[in-house]
Amino acid sequence: MKKIVFIICVTILTVSCSDTTNDGNPNGNGNGQDLPTGVNLVFPHQDDLCNEGTNITETESTVFFEWEPNSYAETYTLTLENLSSGNTTQYETSDFILPITIQRAVAYRWFVEYNHQDEAKVSAIWNFYNAGPGIVTYPPFPADLIAPMMAQNIPSANSVVLHWEGSDVENDIVGYDVYVSTNNPPELNTNDITANQLTVAVAPNNIYYWKVVTKDAEGNTSESNIFQFRILE
Repeated sequence: MKKIVFIICVTILTVSCSDTTNDGNPNGNGNGQDLPTGVNLVFPHQDDLCNEGTNITETESTVFFEWEPNSYAETYTLTLENLSSGNTTQYETSDFILPITIQRAVAYRWFVEYNHQDEAKVSAIWNFYNAGPGIVTYPPFPADLIAPMMAQNIPSANSVVLHWEGSDVENDIVGYDVYVSTNNPPELNTNDITANQLTVAVAPNNIYYWKVVTKDAEGNTSESNIFQFRILE
């Protein structure tokens, strides 16, 4: 009876192992492993208020950045941007949890990447606010300018659609002011627009500069970067 049980267990184990091949997993690469993909971020959460940290002072706290480990990555590069100062710092690590001491009551943007066969595998880009003492309301995150992209050349046209994305931890954005002109910094074109796109008149053979100011219900504002694009002849 013991011999029969042993044979059955060996059979089950063999079948289970065969399911890890490419035939058993259509998403595999033929040797039982998934194809390399970008990094999945875990914490701090996207467009959220970070209240977790250690070594907390009035001005700083240590936040543990976390992402899902990837078997193809030997090392990771975490890029962290202070959205108030514009300063960007990169951190190299072989771990998937990294403690970083950052300022409180400041908005940040972060993403993680690794290289596989000379190709960068990049995560999504997440914004968050590191909570601060005595802060009742937080300004919106600076708008992400989507199109036209930075330094994009556009075939001759009489109009261009500007597209951006806004976000806020309190979800109380009430409108946007859009600045666009051939001057840098750009001049106000439209204020208090509630959509996240705007069609503007342009002329061939000109370079245009544009930015977006995001406003919330508490009167807080944030200003995006300035992008430029060229209208070709």
